[in-house]
Amino acid sequence: MKKQQGFTLIELMIVVAIIAILAAIALPAYQNYIAKSQTTAGLADIRGGVTAFEEGIQAGTVTGGAGNADIGLANSTARCSTITVAGNWEDPNNQSIQCTVSGNPSVNGSTVTLTRDTSGQWNCAATATNTRHRPNNCG
Repeated sequence: MKKQQGFTLIELMIVVAIIAILAAIALPAYQNYIAKSQTTAGLADIRGGVTAFEEGIQAGTVTGGAGNADIGLANSTARCSTITVAGNWEDPNNQSIQCTVSGNPSVNGSTVTLTRDTSGQWNCAATATNTRHRPNNCG
């Protein structure tokens, strides 16, 4: 009697089934991770404007409306299709910096907004429909 060499068809089918089950679990988790990383990258793109905004408010030497160039932000980045700055230097309570996220279809078009409150704190808000796609500490 000859010794068996290689795998039988049943053994190969079992291996393929196991791989399919693992892929079915891993793929949605990976897609959620990618979507969250894109919104977090959008937040990182606008976070730098907060410091420049605060410096302008504290200096008190600038007047009128604040723009992207005034706080060192581009009009768009790889993760933000548009970056919008709203507010006046003279009114420190009504400033906001907003990124419209571009990327994964589940977060494309959602926004990440940093808004300054009356105590001088900057708060984050995100509009991604799935809360798992929002950056940490960003409601």
